[in-house]
Amino acid sequence: MVQKYQSPVRVYKHPFELIMAAYERRFPTCPLIPMFVASDTVNEYKSEDGAIHVIERRCKLDIDAPRLLKKIAGVDYVYFVQKNSLNRRERTLHIEAYNETFSNRVIINEHCCYTVHPDNEDWTCFEQSASLDIKSFFGFESTVEKIAMKQYTSNIKKGKEIIEYYLKQLEEEGITFVPRWTPPVACKSESRIMGRKGLKLPWSSVVSSFPYKLDADYIKRYLGDLTPMQESCLIRLRQWLQETHKGKIPKDEHILRFLRARDFNIDKAREILCQSLTWRKQHQVDYILDTWNPPQVLQDYYAGGWHHHDKDGRPLYVLRLGQMDTKGLVRALGEEALLRYVLSINEEGLRRCEENTKVFGRPISSWTCLVDLEGLNMRHLWRPGVKALLRIIEVVEANYPETLGRLLILRAPRVFPVLWTLVSPFIDDNTRKKFLIYAGNDYQGPGGLLDYIDKEIIPDFLGGECMCEVPEGGLVPKSLYRTAEELENEDIKLWTETIYQSASVFKGAPHEVLIQIVDASSVITWDFDVCKGDIVFNIFHSKRAPQPPKKDSLGAHSITSPGGNNVQLIDKVWQLGRDYSMVESPLICKEGESVQGSHVTRWPGFYILQWKFHSMPACATTNLPRVDDVLASLQVSSHKCKVMYYTEVIGSEDFRGSMTSLESSHSGFSQLSAATTSSSQSHSSSMISR
Repeated sequence: MVQKYQSPVRVYKHPFELIMAAYERRFPTCPLIPMFVASDTVNEYKSEDGAIHVIERRCKLDIDAPRLLKKIAGVDYVYFVQKNSLNRRERTLHIEAYNETFSNRVIINEHCCYTVHPDNEDWTCFEQSASLDIKSFFGFESTVEKIAMKQYTSNIKKGKEIIEYYLKQLEEEGITFVPRWTPPVACKSESRIMGRKGLKLPWSSVVSSFPYKLDADYIKRYLGDLTPMQESCLIRLRQWLQETHKGKIPKDEHILRFLRARDFNIDKAREILCQSLTWRKQHQVDYILDTWNPPQVLQDYYAGGWHHHDKDGRPLYVLRLGQMDTKGLVRALGEEALLRYVLSINEEGLRRCEENTKVFGRPISSWTCLVDLEGLNMRHLWRPGVKALLRIIEVVEANYPETLGRLLILRAPRVFPVLWTLVSPFIDDNTRKKFLIYAGNDYQGPGGLLDYIDKEIIPDFLGGECMCEVPEGGLVPKSLYRTAEELENEDIKLWTETIYQSASVFKGAPHEVLIQIVDASSVITWDFDVCKGDIVFNIFHSKRAPQPPKKDSLGAHSITSPGGNNVQLIDKVWQLGRDYSMVESPLICKEGESVQGSHVTRWPGFYILQWKFHSMPACATTNLPRVDDVLASLQVSSHKCKVMYYTEVIGSEDFRGSMTSLESSHSGFSQLSAATTSSSQSHSSSMISR
């Protein structure tokens, strides 16, 4: 398996020329890197005007590996080739390195780049990427991979220290300024100093600088201390989202939570994150704090609320579960209203974490929850109430991972083990480790509440002096109870308050939407997410009205499903170019992409939007199929796709979005993608029409 690494941007608050002077002092050896034994120049090129300097070195490394492994491999040292391409005119240094030793068994490639800071020409940026691919190594592939990653991570950490060490050395020698390169008055023909073989200028072919950058100082300030490999995972997943969701993407803190929830496994984190983002968009969770007002019953009888912060600066949420009539709330409101209220609490928690990060000057990404169980009894174990609780836990676990920093359960009664037995299997292992449970008045002793919450903010009902404004709960009057039919209708209303529709797309059975246009120059807009599989999006025009589909014909082929519908409008006997025409070039959309676009109609008539199953071609004329495509084609579910879409027709005079259609943008999610700092954003604008 190929291991990849992508660094954040390291910023040196010194001019490029001074950084280059410090960098050159690393050769031929560097005492700060003991494994770097020696280096020899094998090729060199200099332009006549002095602007270009390319040098190739052969570096000798003493890898910290077990003696037995070195004996089996038959080597004491490992050799790498490093090519440095310095362009003083452009003020850039590109570095390429690859292993010479065991190159037929292990492939290591590294790309580094020093450039001028885009916002301050007297600062210098550094970033690097690398890949490790172990083909075979005498049966010790896993061991070699661990050794290589350990050595590489160690050297990454030292990188900035080394430059700063030599900068200090230069300062002690009185060198604090190096003039910029200026072109000579007269430039003669170029000269070459060659080594054993010819040398190409590698800077022209080097991989372009990473386009969506995260500053290392920004990561430490707003996201916390991450290992180099964790930083790499964050940047790579962020890059993937940027490519598939052109425009806004979730905040870095949000991406990081999903990575932590899956132990920084990028593939697993990406899967659950994309599912969550689709869920947020479908149910408009981004806007829940601004558009949904909790019913008065919740405001009066839900015994929970925010209360200052704990000793670590985390927002503190207090829940007096023992005083809350869960049965009454479920009977009066239904399961879905309770779920929506819990989601609004979680959204408020995200906001408070951001605010506390600014207030305390350190990353705060989670909150503390204090649950008081005084009064818990068998009434709380009412089966529908427990079912509602399990549903809430399931949704929160899936969409708000790593947001709970600590859970303090106080005054647990004898009935608590019964509730815990029912609930704990649905709670993630990492989350369960954050639970601290106290029986009776144990929370008042050593290791209790005072270890986590300042004395002056302990709520009054727990023996503290701080007045807590959390509602006291109490029994919900039975006059507020609603019938099962009323609750069912209310539940449906809550979760169908979305402008999006779902549809299934099968192999041989596309999903199509008919739009009738009366006035030419109207604008058809669309916004859809590819939730599963790959699809091809088409737009057709016809003067004839397609016949509505027969219900039994679709049902007979099991086209419909609980998760979405499937409608086919284009008759199989219709011929393209005679009965209907294509008005846009097809657009291939991959799983996880979010697409928006528009089309300005030229003629009245009937327009058909079509989502069609995308089949990978059996072979390509120039390129081999991607590994991901081949693997996807082997999946059983590859014969079924799912899209979530919304379409609207508006007059051209009212349209304020993109006037091109399939040159559409791939959007993100509003509340989760607001700018954090300028160093972490690409400043690309979303083309969503609202």
